[in-house]
Amino acid sequence: MSANDSGTGREQTPPAADGPRVAVVIPCYRETAHILDVLAGIGPEVDAIHVVDDACPDGTGAYVRENCDDARVAVTVNDANLGVGGATMAGYRAALDDGAEILVKLDGDGQMDPALIPSLLHPIAAGTADYAKGNRFHALDGVTGMPWGRIIGNFVLSFASKLSSGYWNIFDPTNGFTAIHAAAARRLPMDRLSNGYFFESDMLFHLGMMRAVVVDVPMRAQYGSEQSGIQIPKIIPEFIGTHYLHPCRRIFFTYFIRETNAATLELVFGKLLVLFGIVFGAINWIDSEVTDVPATAGTVILAALPIILGSQLLIAFLNYDTRNVPAAPIQGMDETVGETVKD
Repeated sequence: MSANDSGTGREQTPPAADGPRVAVVIPCYRETAHILDVLAGIGPEVDAIHVVDDACPDGTGAYVRENCDDARVAVTVNDANLGVGGATMAGYRAALDDGAEILVKLDGDGQMDPALIPSLLHPIAAGTADYAKGNRFHALDGVTGMPWGRIIGNFVLSFASKLSSGYWNIFDPTNGFTAIHAAAARRLPMDRLSNGYFFESDMLFHLGMMRAVVVDVPMRAQYGSEQSGIQIPKIIPEFIGTHYLHPCRRIFFTYFIRETNAATLELVFGKLLVLFGIVFGAINWIDSEVTDVPATAGTVILAALPIILGSQLLIAFLNYDTRNVPAAPIQGMDETVGETVKD
């Protein structure tokens, strides 16, 4: 599906002393206008750069080979367009084969400042997280210049992603400026991840299923002349389907397969009580309308009380779920990385 050509004759080089080997993956599609500036901004904390030409019509990969003399850069050209998710996974595989311990995903459109890479690397290299991602909404001035459509869309997507992934402590789920530890990357079901615009949200879902620790890193977005390729009408069906199925799968696996606890009982009995109250109340309301005989106070209480109690149990379950965020990094289960990123 792809051809790999570094164009530099680069040998695998060891990382600087006491630091993990860092690789940057840049999935590209029509990025000749921005890619050289992005590459020029990547600092010495990075050991390898994998540019993935996702069957670009403008030949971004060839353009990089011809115009970039950075010895760290290797170019992978996909034979067919795989989408941002597929291109990122191709870059991940190449970086893992190259011995990377931390993999940074950076877009080639210039919206992400490469100078923030050390901030993404720090929690992973320190051993406190498995996955770090940018958050453009951490500060009020961070959204200055962001289109209102993106702000509203991110609000909706963030809430849906929290429910889908179980990461109630993060925001801006579609942010593509990310870093992941190799131990977590190897566990990802790369062949099952979404290849489209829901790639980042799907990543969070699968990271949540493996109980990886995810943290937000504040960042400011940079908007220039680039145009968004997202077509809202086309992604709505995937959005609805994905964010309906993922919460069901996560909750079932987390509270009925992996473990059962008080939250499991709260969810089960809460749903049963609410369902009973709604059905019982609806039946008696219809009967009252048909017979023109008002329902008794006892009947009203018998319908309302299960709904009230069930709602309280469901709120208690939601409270437990929001606190059940992974806290122990999985990277420590497999290997140890350096405590600090290279200066």
